[in-house]
Amino acid sequence: MMEKILSYNAMDKLMRKAGAIRVGDDAKEVLAEVLERKALEISAVAKRMAEHAGRRTITRRDIEMALNNL
Repeated sequence: MMEKILSYNAMDKLMRKAGAIRVGDDAKEVLAEVLERKALEISAVAKRMAEHAGRRTITRRDIEMALNNL
């Protein structure tokens, strides 16, 4: 298991915003793992795009292009 970056509290808020009345700890854990994995995947693609453009800074456009390429 990788290091936890997203808090379970944030996952609870997201699921409640989506309409959940109660949220189990296991659901918070799984959602955090899935979102972190996807965010790392998007970030890796965005990093390659920034490097291809000769930059070290990932921009909003890099993220948007990465999302379109997945």
